[in-house]
Amino acid sequence: MIRILLAEDQAMVRQGLKMMIETDENMRVTGEAANGIEAVKLCESHSFDVVLMDIRMPEMDGLEATRIIRSRWPNYKVLMLTTFNDDDYAMKALKSGASGYMLKDADSSMLIRSIRSCMSGGMVLQDNVAAKVIPRLLKSERLSTVHNSISPRELTILRHIGEGRSNREIAEQLGLSIGTVKNHVSQIMEKLELRDRTQLAIYAIKHNVV
Repeated sequence: MIRILLAEDQAMVRQGLKMMIETDENMRVTGEAANGIEAVKLCESHSFDVVLMDIRMPEMDGLEATRIIRSRWPNYKVLMLTTFNDDDYAMKALKSGASGYMLKDADSSMLIRSIRSCMSGGMVLQDNVAAKVIPRLLKSERLSTVHNSISPRELTILRHIGEGRSNREIAEQLGLSIGTVKNHVSQIMEKLELRDRTQLAIYAIKHNVV
C-alpha cells in the first residue's frame, strides 16, 4: 500500500485528487494538509511514502515545505502538483528535492503512473513542462561540470576578477608574478570558453563566485 500525504489548500481540490488517487486499490490518501506547516507536522506524527504538494499555499508554501521534508525524511518522495506551467517554479521544485512536477489538469491514470514512478526513484515531468525544464537542467549541468574543472587557485583569481581587480592587484594580493596571473587568466578563459575579462567578471557574478 502506498501511503500518500495530500498538501493542498483548497478542500474541493483535495477531495477530487483523493478520489482520483484511490481509484487504484494500492494507493490511499492517509493524510491531508491545507498548507506547508500542516504537511510538516503530519510528517512528524505519521509515516508516508509520497507527498503530493501544491506550490502556492498560505503560511508556508510547497517549496519550503519540500525542503524541510526532504531534509528530515529523505526517504519520502515529493511530487509537486500545481496549476502553474512555469519552468522557474519547476526548477525551484526540483532543486528543493521534489521528484517531479505535475500540472493539476493531469488525468487520474497519469497521476497514478507519476506516483508509481516517484516510488521507483524516477523523475516525473509532464511533456509540456519537460520541454521547458530539460534544456535548463542540461545547461545547468554543463555549467556545473565546467565550473568544477577550475582549480582552487583559479577560482580565487576568478573571484578577484569579478570584484574588478587588475592583474597587478591580483598578483600583489596573492604574492604571484603578473605573468603567472596572466597565465591563470588565460587558462580560466579557455576552460570556461570565454573571450575576455569582462565575460569572466560577468560569469563570476552570475555564478556566485564573488
